[in-house]
Amino acid sequence: MSKQRVLTGITTSGAPHLGNYVGAIRPAVKASLSGEFDSFFFLADYHALIKCQDPDVVHQSTLEIAAAWLALGLDPETVTFYRQSDIPEIPELTWLLTCMTAKGLVNRAHAYKGAVQSNEENGDDADFGINMGLFSYPILMAADILMFNAHKIPVGRDQIQHIEMARDIAQRFNHHYGEHFVLPVAQVDNDMAVLQGLDGRKMSKSYGNTIPLFSTEKKLKKHINKIKTNLLEPGEPKNPDDSAVFQIWQAFATAEQTAEMRVEFANGIAWGEAKKQLFELINQQLDAPRAKYTELMANPAEVEAILLQGAEKARSQSTVLMSSLRRAVGLRRLV
Repeated sequence: MSKQRVLTGITTSGAPHLGNYVGAIRPAVKASLSGEFDSFFFLADYHALIKCQDPDVVHQSTLEIAAAWLALGLDPETVTFYRQSDIPEIPELTWLLTCMTAKGLVNRAHAYKGAVQSNEENGDDADFGINMGLFSYPILMAADILMFNAHKIPVGRDQIQHIEMARDIAQRFNHHYGEHFVLPVAQVDNDMAVLQGLDGRKMSKSYGNTIPLFSTEKKLKKHINKIKTNLLEPGEPKNPDDSAVFQIWQAFATAEQTAEMRVEFANGIAWGEAKKQLFELINQQLDAPRAKYTELMANPAEVEAILLQGAEKARSQSTVLMSSLRRAVGLRRLV
């Protein structure tokens, strides 16, 4: 029995932070190393253009994110790891799917509806500031998935709708042109860790509360010292369940270490000491990956070669499927 194919997209719109690592990178790399799945990972640089029109940021982020995933254990020999823009069949498939997608379906996409609602609440034109990339993004995402007939797509709950839309588009295409696509299923990890940021809210670039994944030791320590705490003094018992320091500790510690820190909180550990121990825990785990990351960042040609090798592997499948799809829709030679 063939392995189930799992596809993960990584948007290239900024350097990764600890929340990305805990919530996405670490579990995805672990799953890929299990050998249980046929794993596809791609850098979604076309998607990045929707929100970022700074070419230097998109270009640099591609290197940073590829280097981060490789440094953290993603094995390009056992997975298919490629850059979206190196697969010309993806935009071609996007157009074929666009011609089979009802506009009403895309009208209901959460990102577009949310942008329209925000404009209306502000008294602006409904489409103010909305580009066609944002509007048609779900179709590009469907092409990413259907191009490689992925069975499972790991997503957060906010992305389930897009997988359902990809299924709808695939079903309509299959009904009209014959069976070409596997119907993908959203794979939602209900236990996915959501890391708190410096201010106690979800760690997110949009909140400006992130801790960079691969900053220097000095900068990592500085960021951890900025984590918001209450005014309880050393010796006063502290509640670990409403502490960002403890929540981040829990994401990196073993069960035994977590239990020990919970006792420390009950005994009134000083915030400075708790942050010191948190820094030492994270720094120890990131030390070797940081060194590998630094090496890869200094050798972009090595990263480029890995991505091109992955693209070649991916295109060995995408070109075959695209040839079949062209014939199916009538784009073929006259004789």
